[in-house]
Amino acid sequence: MSTPETRRLVAKLWNYCDVLRDDGVSTIDYVEQLTFLLFLKMGHERATRRSFPDESLKPVANAWQTLLDADGEDLEDEYNHILRRFGQREDTLGVIFRKAQNKIQDPAKLKRLIVDLIDKERWSSQGVDVKGDAYEELLAKGAEDIKSGAGQYFTPRELIAAMVDCLQPGPDDTISDPACGTGGFLLAAYNYIQRHYGELTPEQRDRLAGGGISGTELVDGTARLAAMNMLLHGIGKPTGQSLIEVRDALAESPRNYPSVVLANPPFGRKSSITIVGEDGRASREDIEYNRQDFWVTTKNKQLNFVQHIASMLGIPGRAAVVLPDNVLFEGGAGETIRRRLLKQFDVHTMLRLPTGIFYAGGVKANVLFFDKQPARPDEPWTKNLWVYDFRTGQHFTLKQNRLTREHLNDFVECYRPGEPREKREETERFKPFSYEELIARDKANLDITWLKDPSLEDADGLLPPDVIAREIVEDLQAALAEFTAVAEALEQAKDRSPSE
Repeated sequence: MSTPETRRLVAKLWNYCDVLRDDGVSTIDYVEQLTFLLFLKMGHERATRRSFPDESLKPVANAWQTLLDADGEDLEDEYNHILRRFGQREDTLGVIFRKAQNKIQDPAKLKRLIVDLIDKERWSSQGVDVKGDAYEELLAKGAEDIKSGAGQYFTPRELIAAMVDCLQPGPDDTISDPACGTGGFLLAAYNYIQRHYGELTPEQRDRLAGGGISGTELVDGTARLAAMNMLLHGIGKPTGQSLIEVRDALAESPRNYPSVVLANPPFGRKSSITIVGEDGRASREDIEYNRQDFWVTTKNKQLNFVQHIASMLGIPGRAAVVLPDNVLFEGGAGETIRRRLLKQFDVHTMLRLPTGIFYAGGVKANVLFFDKQPARPDEPWTKNLWVYDFRTGQHFTLKQNRLTREHLNDFVECYRPGEPREKREETERFKPFSYEELIARDKANLDITWLKDPSLEDADGLLPPDVIAREIVEDLQAALAEFTAVAEALEQAKDRSPSE
């Protein structure tokens, strides 16, 4: 929760963003530069404190002092050298500085950022909540930078909190996110454990901070934000093994099998890589993962993430995953995956999300909750899929009418965390659908609705023009995504058909 001290820190750091924006430094670039400099400053504080100085951070302390002493072009040269040197390390420090670049080209403005904004604060003396919450607010502001695309890596924290409240992670769980973005799910799980289990034993703390909580992220810049976010919340060590791996999670079979998976995989449909030719031109090439542990081979990134999470989940294990609508209805590989998931896993709950809650627009999404148990080939694990319709009649925007955790209270109460699902009760928005009903639907389609939007029937319930306009855009973008899915499915079917 934001405190006056948190707001003061955020305001102090954020005011300088407008100055740098005139020089072409985007919001997310600014947050990234703050990440580098905050890390160096806190490393300096820990290495030079009077009691129990951290000797392992001496190189970081020296680097910060070098920046304080340098000016002009020397400052710029030293900063570039520091970024390159630390980026070559194999620990958390290396993840934070991997492929780091100086985006602040004016040495005078860089000097002011170092001396006036960051060095004058004692970051290590701030409580974990203060500096952690301040960084979270900076990440949220970075996600608002639509042009940079940073919003696709940022899941609304209110939604994350509700998902974590439903799964109830504990200190003996292993928790993972294969597409961790800035680390929101991992932090929420850690905070939940601290709140509900009181003082953890040294063994439990060491286990959670030593790999019990981990994430994977493909994009270097986002991985560094996640690694820093974890450190600021007291998880992991700067010179220890990084809890955030920088790699393509889909490229290989799981390395470990966590008991809890929380994820919001990327919204982009196709998996692709960028190839730069000898002429310097870039082209994108689709990736088709050939994994022996996958049920089907497909280029659809979202379907591949569903298969990856199903494969990586331990036994017993529980997962909550944000998925777009096309995963619920797409034929071909989508149908095969849904039927396998319903039979081999207990797919017990789905939350249908409203539009207007994500920074990356154009996708209608859901949260799918499922558990993994020992195999039983003769009987499906799914008995009933309980669907909560939080979409019909709900209208949110990122500014005027933001989603809050309280908006999700009814869903969490209907979910009944920690209780047998036999105790659940049907409501207007919460209904069960049996396994037999689900597999009898065309293509095992899970795109299930039954409520009518009152604003479409009642003239008095008309929405404000800006909300209507935003929902029209969302619907058009979602329709385009669905047409694209059909075209890609036809293209894949053509590619696989024998030539005549």
